[in-house]
Amino acid sequence: MGEYLRIQEMLREGESYAGLILGKNGEPDYHLVLMPDEAVDVSWPAATEWAARREGLLPNRRELALLFANQREQFERVWYWSSEQHETRAQLVWGQNFASGIQTVYGRPFRGHARAVRRLNGV
Repeated sequence: MGEYLRIQEMLREGESYAGLILGKNGEPDYHLVLMPDEAVDVSWPAATEWAARREGLLPNRRELALLFANQREQFERVWYWSSEQHETRAQLVWGQNFASGIQTVYGRPFRGHARAVRRLNGV
C-alpha cells in the first residue's frame, strides 16, 4: 500500500494512475500515468508533437492495452494513436480502438485521437 500512496503523491493535477507495466527482456518495471486532455482529429506526426509539448509520450501498444483495461472510462469510444510504428511498414502506425479494444495500423496522415502518458521508474 505504501508504494501506491507514493505514486498518488507523484501525480500532477488531472492525472490518473493507470497501472504497472512489467519489464520485458531485462528492462525494469514501471508505473504508467495517464495525463489529462486529449488531441482530437490529428495525424500521427501532430499527435507525437502534441504529446511532447505536454512533456509526455504517446503510449506504446502494451500501454494502450493497459489503458483500455484500467482507464477505459477516460477515453472516448474512438481510435487513438500509439507511439509504435509497424515493424516492417514504417508508413503505418499502431493504435487502439476504445470502442472495441482492437489494435490495428493506419497510415500516418489518418486523423485520430491522442492521449499522453508519463512513465514513473524506480517508485
